[in-house]
Amino acid sequence: MYPKRSLTPSTLSVKDLPWQISWDQGKCTLCGRCTAVCPVQAIELGVFRKREVSTEINLMSLPENNIKIWYGIRQKTDPAYRCVGCAMCNLVCPNNAITPIRSDEIDKLRFHTNAGGQPRRRGGRRNNTESLLDQIKFIRISMLTDPALDAGRHEFEIRTMLGRILSPEENLLRIKENGWIPPVREIYPLIIGGMSFGALSPNMWEGLQMGVAYLNEELGMPVRISTGEGGCPPRLLKSRFIKYVILQIASGYFGWDEIIRAIPEMKEDPCAIEIKYGQGAKPGDGGLLMWYKVNELIAAIRGVPVGINLPSPPTHQTKYSIEEAVAKMIQSMSMAWGFRVPVCPKISATSTTLAVLNNLARNPYAAGLAIDGEDGGTGAAYNVSMDHMGHPIASNIRDAYLNLTRIGKQNEIPLFAGGGIGKTGNLAANAAALIMLGASGVQTGKYIMQAAAGCLGSESDRCNICNIGLCPKGITSQDPRIYRRLDPEAVAQRIVDVFLSFDTELKKIFAPLGRSTSLPIGMSDALGIDDKSAADRLHIKYVV
Repeated sequence: MYPKRSLTPSTLSVKDLPWQISWDQGKCTLCGRCTAVCPVQAIELGVFRKREVSTEINLMSLPENNIKIWYGIRQKTDPAYRCVGCAMCNLVCPNNAITPIRSDEIDKLRFHTNAGGQPRRRGGRRNNTESLLDQIKFIRISMLTDPALDAGRHEFEIRTMLGRILSPEENLLRIKENGWIPPVREIYPLIIGGMSFGALSPNMWEGLQMGVAYLNEELGMPVRISTGEGGCPPRLLKSRFIKYVILQIASGYFGWDEIIRAIPEMKEDPCAIEIKYGQGAKPGDGGLLMWYKVNELIAAIRGVPVGINLPSPPTHQTKYSIEEAVAKMIQSMSMAWGFRVPVCPKISATSTTLAVLNNLARNPYAAGLAIDGEDGGTGAAYNVSMDHMGHPIASNIRDAYLNLTRIGKQNEIPLFAGGGIGKTGNLAANAAALIMLGASGVQTGKYIMQAAAGCLGSESDRCNICNIGLCPKGITSQDPRIYRRLDPEAVAQRIVDVFLSFDTELKKIFAPLGRSTSLPIGMSDALGIDDKSAADRLHIKYVV
């Protein structure tokens, strides 16, 4: 008698899972590396039995039943241990005996991920591969300039401004009246977006900071990196490298006790202060660092107990209107650094963006506005929020820029765009398109993780377990057994490579436009698209 198996509503077969493990018994040496490295314990050692019928050459003898027993790899079908397709098993297998294969049908797992009445949370990005930015073409080529067949010949520098940019006359007036002019920073137009110390592993964070320092001090590229919410290590706050960092404060205020206490000991001012009111990947939600990642170091920096969830409120609890938020938060942060540091908010791209922008335009302390579109990444969000909420960045940044032109402040308040920049690999082209739509610069995070650290997450929902601290590459894990897989120096080298290649491609786009001395912000007459409705919406040329 075979044991009776209990079937429940959540009982699944391997066929029902999005990823299925292919294992070759002939190649496997049972070394155990695959089961040891699997971040979600989707595979285990199994004992297999097979009945074999054999007969001797003498046809008069009766057949014999033999039971063959062997050991092998078995895939679990429990939704809690489902394979995420990261292929770490394949990476460590010495004989290429095992690999995950994408299911050939729509999986049923999505109906079984709400155990305990909780909707599914995940890290990564939306599973949408379409990108309007990738459809935009650069159609204006100046025949009186170098056609830029070899981008390496262009030695001009690409720079943008972060801060309130006033005319010389207005600056003189401010000095006479207040003895103060708005601080402005000259930076590179590609900013490494906010990924917090806590969301990222110590090795990943160290690699990012080393790469940024090298770009600034050895190559002369003023690249800046945002900390994300959660503060940063005290030794960074007290080092000269803090000038390459944009400190982010969000609704949870995590890590800001350490930052405020470190102000008297800071050798340099930070590049800027970014106040996060919203995030494109989960508009209307606050940040969330799940308990898996809150180890002793993170708990000490954030001033919380070990091993608890750290959700930020959806809004700053002391602010009840746009006007109050802009006035109180921006002015208080400006005062903390003696009005020497630019302060700007970061918001989700929504239909209310223009209301925020109009209020910023009236506040002399607002240094700019960062807008995060719907395709942005996140360390943890509900699926329903990631897949069904938000606003595309292209149309939102265009609306904001055109609004500034109507009130005559398009050269005064810089706009920074984020959310899905380079999500299909076209980082420079996407950045150039957004700059010509009106952005002064762009922010990207997920692209940096994919390019610099080999993130395995994809738009087909491969991996994307950043939220539970089991990142197989060690990028978003706080477990030293996992994050030690990541070499900070290798990450730093890849960061340098990414920015150098981005710089070459951006020059290749800008030089034929005849813009080798200034960034072509708002130069929308150089853009075209073969979608009539998109062309009308973005106020660019329709080309077929």
